[in-house]
Amino acid sequence: MTNADPRAGWMRFFPPFGWLAAYRAAWLRSDAIAGVTLAAYAIPVSLAYAALAGLPPQIGVYGYLLGGIGYALLGTSRQLAIGPTSAISLMIAGTVGSLAAGDPVRYGQIASLVACAVAVLCLISWLFKLSALVRLVSDSILVGFKAGAGLTIIMSQLPSLFGVAGGGRNFFDRAIHLAGQLGDAHPLVLSVGAVAILLLLLGERFLPGRPVAIAIVALSILLASVVGFPSLGVPVTGRIPEGLPSLAFPAFGLVEPEELFPIAAGCLLLAYIEGVSAARSFAARHGYALDVRQEFLGLGAANLAAAFGHGYPVAGGLSQSAVNDNAGARTPLALLICSLTLALCLLFFTGLLTNLPKAVLAAIVFTAVYRLVDIAALLRMWRVSRIDFHAASIALIAVLLLGILQGVLLAAIASIFLLLARASQPNIAFLGRLPGTGRYSDSARHEGVEPLIGIVAFRPEASLLYINAEPILDAVLNALQKTADIKLVVCDLSASPYIDLAGARMLHDLYDALAARHVALCIVGAHAQLRDLLQAEGLAEKTDSAQWLRSLDSVLGDGRTTNA
Repeated sequence: MTNADPRAGWMRFFPPFGWLAAYRAAWLRSDAIAGVTLAAYAIPVSLAYAALAGLPPQIGVYGYLLGGIGYALLGTSRQLAIGPTSAISLMIAGTVGSLAAGDPVRYGQIASLVACAVAVLCLISWLFKLSALVRLVSDSILVGFKAGAGLTIIMSQLPSLFGVAGGGRNFFDRAIHLAGQLGDAHPLVLSVGAVAILLLLLGERFLPGRPVAIAIVALSILLASVVGFPSLGVPVTGRIPEGLPSLAFPAFGLVEPEELFPIAAGCLLLAYIEGVSAARSFAARHGYALDVRQEFLGLGAANLAAAFGHGYPVAGGLSQSAVNDNAGARTPLALLICSLTLALCLLFFTGLLTNLPKAVLAAIVFTAVYRLVDIAALLRMWRVSRIDFHAASIALIAVLLLGILQGVLLAAIASIFLLLARASQPNIAFLGRLPGTGRYSDSARHEGVEPLIGIVAFRPEASLLYINAEPILDAVLNALQKTADIKLVVCDLSASPYIDLAGARMLHDLYDALAARHVALCIVGAHAQLRDLLQAEGLAEKTDSAQWLRSLDSVLGDGRTTNA
């Protein structure tokens, strides 16, 4: 017997061992091009998202620079790009401000502390294997949440596009403030923003995957410098400090844990869902395995690195990852090259960004998030599944009224209640025989099935749990009232993978109700776990346990339809 390779464990917890061992020299050119392209995309986007978060513009660049390094060390996706995202930026703006009490230094310190708390929660989630819990947030909830986040972010940027002060606490309050200020709109600011949006949309349409935003940023800076936008009342970013971020521990003790960790939990939920969803799509496209549990460590390392560099929470976004993938990224080395490129820009080229119009940054945010409002998906839910549409609507309205953090937490709770609501109302198929066969089907869904004379056969198409036991019992008893001369009721559990004590209690109650009417009860199609619990709960004393594992046709077909 050969010993297991000791490197296998290290490769699992330190993914670079794996992809570096298989690295090919031919990939270096692709990774280098992807890294430089991603940096060109990241500069304008990170500046815009930092402004959205209410932080100095260079803080967004720090997030890309340091977050990418952290993720490259522990993440398992080869194309996922890490940096600030629109939703997390708006969440920071909407939550940290009240904790900072108007102090900009304290504001930045708390934002970095949130990133550190996200890293701590990532480690806890990895230790307790909590990746499965994120699946409780349904796709319909995400559609509504993203739409609400997109509308909220767009509304937050409209004042910068119109050149007015704006204001307000939520989407509707901001809309009212903006409507009252439209008369003070600055024509030149509005023109700059509108042209930038048009050019960005045209670039998205005709030059997909190309760093169009950096070209528009360069053009706007040139125009602002030549025309003198600052003297004409057009707001610009101003001087951006040169140099790399200084590394330091976040300032602990600024806020209480009960104030800090709900914000961090909301950021983690957003970051993990978006990051893993994007990473899975790239892993499937390129044919490699993604370790969703290890992604907690990758995300945690990215946020810890950002926190030590005075950044705020970062995540793997779909848009920047698509840029990275389309540019040819083969491994996480592209992230390291992107970080190196950003470092050079911070050292030597920040002075070029002084006259960047803020309206252009708002336009970049606008064009980055408008796709979050997926009207087609909402309309499809309305046509296909009203319960999913209502769930999406709850998430959308919650974000518009309460903000990103409260919206995402309420969306998570709504997902759980949606799951429980669906489980509490399972389909109960009352069965008839398909003519000329030994097969049975739902009488309500198939025409022409032969009724079972003197027999009611039903199949709960869900696990028998405390939340649906009573509705199942009521449905069966109601069916008995509508049918005369019933001698036997058959419960087919072949579609029920699990049963709890309340489900077993329901079968006891059904037996007692039937016995009072001199009607027999037969249970068939029970899986192993069900048979064990039915045996432990004494159902073998009331029904023939030999029939539990038999099929419905084998019981009804041979005439043995009475209890032993």
